[in-house]
Amino acid sequence: MTTLLATIIVLGVLVTIHEYGHFIAARSVGIRVDKFSVGMPPRFLTITSCDDALLLKLFFFKKDANGKLTWAPVFQTSIVKPGRVGSKTEYVVALLPLGGYVKMAGIIDESMDTKINHKDDEFMSKPLWAKLWVMSAGVIMNTILAFVIFSSIGYYQGTATISDEPVIAEIIEEMPAEKAGLVVGDRVLKINDNEVYTWSDLTKSIHQKPNEEIKLKIDRSGDILNFNITTTIREIPNKNGTSNVGAIGIIPQITYDEMTLFQALNSGIARTLGSFGMIVESLKMLGSGAASVSDFGGPIMIAQLAGKTAEAGMIPFFTFMALLSVNLAFLNILPIPGLDGGHIFIHLVEGIINRPLPLKARITIQQLGMTFLLILMVTIIFQDITRLFN
Repeated sequence: MTTLLATIIVLGVLVTIHEYGHFIAARSVGIRVDKFSVGMPPRFLTITSCDDALLLKLFFFKKDANGKLTWAPVFQTSIVKPGRVGSKTEYVVALLPLGGYVKMAGIIDESMDTKINHKDDEFMSKPLWAKLWVMSAGVIMNTILAFVIFSSIGYYQGTATISDEPVIAEIIEEMPAEKAGLVVGDRVLKINDNEVYTWSDLTKSIHQKPNEEIKLKIDRSGDILNFNITTTIREIPNKNGTSNVGAIGIIPQITYDEMTLFQALNSGIARTLGSFGMIVESLKMLGSGAASVSDFGGPIMIAQLAGKTAEAGMIPFFTFMALLSVNLAFLNILPIPGLDGGHIFIHLVEGIINRPLPLKARITIQQLGMTFLLILMVTIIFQDITRLFN
């Protein structure tokens, strides 16, 4: 239940923020927005902005004139506001709280709607700068969200200082240290024949022994104990791709000092940019062969991580949300038809050649992009499912 709720919250917030970016950007340059939907069909509640009123409709199952059960309005009412000028936008709350959608007038998107009349309030009638602003607004909003979350975490949590004392402050469940019987407060004196004076000494000795047995000499409240532990293997990134190091699942003492607002904002900028940098490094590893497509996760992995971070606490959960927001921003800015970056690329090409592409060409490009994205999504979901049974 935790995993389901956490997934709904994460994806619901990220997609809604992204689509809201497109919505406010479109409205800011005078583009008519026909629909702003939160969630996936079927619709549950709609509010339509009309002249002199707001029209509310509630949808559920009901029998039609032939006795057939259909999904249709079961309640509707109007909130009268004389003199109000309506935007004609239909605001939708859909039944499945995942995803979202903004339908702007006069744009060829994944809906494949080709009704373009070149009116002043349509997307295609706007200048190039306005089109680029509208199409990039979702990415901007996801980036801002990540920055706000990282800054808030920094201000709430403070600056982390990791103690270099070789004293165990936390033990990860189901890892070798827990299975061997190490406990919080244990001081590591020696690993094999190497004296341990600092946490750096400790991690260096363990990292050098992946999947090997090591001997630990421990001081536990004055009692000297000896443990034989077989390390596990952990993959960590480096300049050449990744490397395998030993790990036993122990964490040092971490203290936090208060952060000023200015420091928190700087921390938010650094962590947001750093998250984009991590994605770039991952793609470099993919290109060099140090990583493969099978290392990347899809919806199932996202759900698993959402559940685990939610159980770990508020800070891990919101950190995961921020990281995922950065990933969503990066993915959407890629110049692939069907994504925001694909729209931006097409509009830039049109700006360079100083004329719009033929409608048929636009539709074909959009269809090719959507096909590619569908194949990619199916592949990633298949890998997610395969990973569950490995």
